[in-house]
Amino acid sequence: MFHLSDYKLKKFNFRIVLIIIALCAIGILVLNSAMVNDADRTGTIQKQILGFCVGGAAMIFLSLLDYHILLHLAPVVYLGVLGILGVILIPGVGVSANNAVRWLSIGGIQIQPSEFAKIGLILVFSWFFWKNQERISHPLVVGGSLVLFAIPAFLIYEEPDLSTTLVVAFIFLAMIYTAKISYKWILGAIGVAIPAVGVLLYIAMQPGQTLINSYQINRVLSWLYPDKFESLGLTTQQDNSVLAIASGQLHGKGLNTTSFESVKNGNFLSEENCDFIFAVIGEEMGFIGSIVLIALMALLVFECLRMASRAKDLAGRLICTGIAAQLAFQTFVNIGVATGLLPNTGLPLPFISAGVSSLLSIFMGMGVVLNVGLQRRDDAPDW
Repeated sequence: MFHLSDYKLKKFNFRIVLIIIALCAIGILVLNSAMVNDADRTGTIQKQILGFCVGGAAMIFLSLLDYHILLHLAPVVYLGVLGILGVILIPGVGVSANNAVRWLSIGGIQIQPSEFAKIGLILVFSWFFWKNQERISHPLVVGGSLVLFAIPAFLIYEEPDLSTTLVVAFIFLAMIYTAKISYKWILGAIGVAIPAVGVLLYIAMQPGQTLINSYQINRVLSWLYPDKFESLGLTTQQDNSVLAIASGQLHGKGLNTTSFESVKNGNFLSEENCDFIFAVIGEEMGFIGSIVLIALMALLVFECLRMASRAKDLAGRLICTGIAAQLAFQTFVNIGVATGLLPNTGLPLPFISAGVSSLLSIFMGMGVVLNVGLQRRDDAPDW
């Protein structure tokens, strides 16, 4: 299982570990400040710290485990992903909150299966494209990959969880592009997608439609036409988030601020510890703190792509690309929502937002990336 004799310490990417440690430290500080008025503050912080410790241990373990072992288990992983996504849709099994069933309670511990499904699907897609790399553009291979994607994506969408469905879709597209699918397929997909999106939006805006939940389309319409749909109040949190970020100016108001005008003390946001945690960062750490966080996330994505370019085979390249795509997409969407650049939707900010499932899953993904780096090509430089 372990091949320590084949690994060289100088090939271990300590930069990734240092970036993650910095992000985790920022996450604890900001989360502690964001929840200053919450009764479950201590419990949440303790769970988050435990998540860092367990996740860090899992990352180190997976960094020493040959990723090809995981790839050979891909069919089992895929069935497991379908199993955990399907079981929460069984009435009375999944845990419901905010009109969605996205969690499972196991031994008193609540987990979100879709977070682990992201990592599992990255392994599955990597295995599938790796095995079929010589005929990646064959209709049967393309069709097979779409089926592999569509089934779990449908199960996630049915929770309902449109935002995570979009994450999985972005990961899939990034990986199939990295697998060097023919541009004929890409151009054909774009040619079909553009009018299809237009038709879907038209249908979604019709009264009584069942294609998209009404609250989802209302969020998009409120974002596009804020004045026309102001009465729905769906942009209020985003407006408050933007004001909070702007009020932080260059240096911010400082962590653990007790000002009533702050987003957390004035209860202007309902998800300041997760979906809108960037508002707290902008307000309390200012422009400088926000840029530092964005720079760290950008560096982490860059390191994943750098590992992809040095991977010894297509499978390793795809794994690193998939993790990079997940990190980049979730970071962009989380910050985009907090700054009003995107419609309101819920995605955690990696390593920062509260949520042990998200934390553990991304640590696991980074562990596999580190192992790909340990086995990089012989002609790749060590720095």
